Amino acid sequence: MILQKVPIFRYPSPNLEQYLTPANIAADIISTAYQFGDIEGKFVVDLGCGTGIFAVGSYITGAKKIVGIDVDKKSIEIAKKHAEDNNFGIGFFVKNVKDVKEKCDTVIMNPPFGAQKSNQKADRKFIEKGFEISSVIYSLHLSKTISFIDKLVSSLGGKIDYSKDYIFPIKSVFEFHNKRVANFDVTLLKINTE
Repeated sequence: MILQKVPIFRYPSPNLEQYLTPANIAADIISTAYQFGDIEGKFVVDLGCGTGIFAVGSYITGAKKIVGIDVDKKSIEIAKKHAEDNNFGIGFFVKNVKDVKEKCDTVIMNPPFGAQKSNQKADRKFIEKGFEISSVIYSLHLSKTISFIDKLVSSLGGKIDYSKDYIFPIKSVFEFHNKRVANFDVTLLKINTE
């Protein structure tokens, strides 16, 4: 219920593929990471945090430190205000994923799927950054790209320890959308980077 209160994007950008992760999926991902021991007492980074749903989920499940990072200033402003209004101890920062340097225990993210021409290979950049800064990554991807992601993970010296499939609904928010809701097959990957 707390995650359902995380604000939506006011003016989402199609180029950034800004779609809010549904609260039920975000809650399940947070629960999974918690059960694997990767949240409570840990330093968690929400890469491409948008309005902060994974950061908030990490906060309420006992992360020691939480940072949300996104390139979109407006999203970070929304996330900061929501965190301040609810006394969530979360740091939100405007930064390009390639410029993130701070090491953490766990990365949780729903990176752009790379569906927009301007965003191709964005998922790869997020995975590579996760390898640089963390020992474990929880990442959501289009199910049809998992074989590519698996090869990427192997080439970086990592291993996919766990996966789970979801149906991800995306509501019509942009003029090029021709359905009220489009459902996508997505897969959560737990990636061990060591």
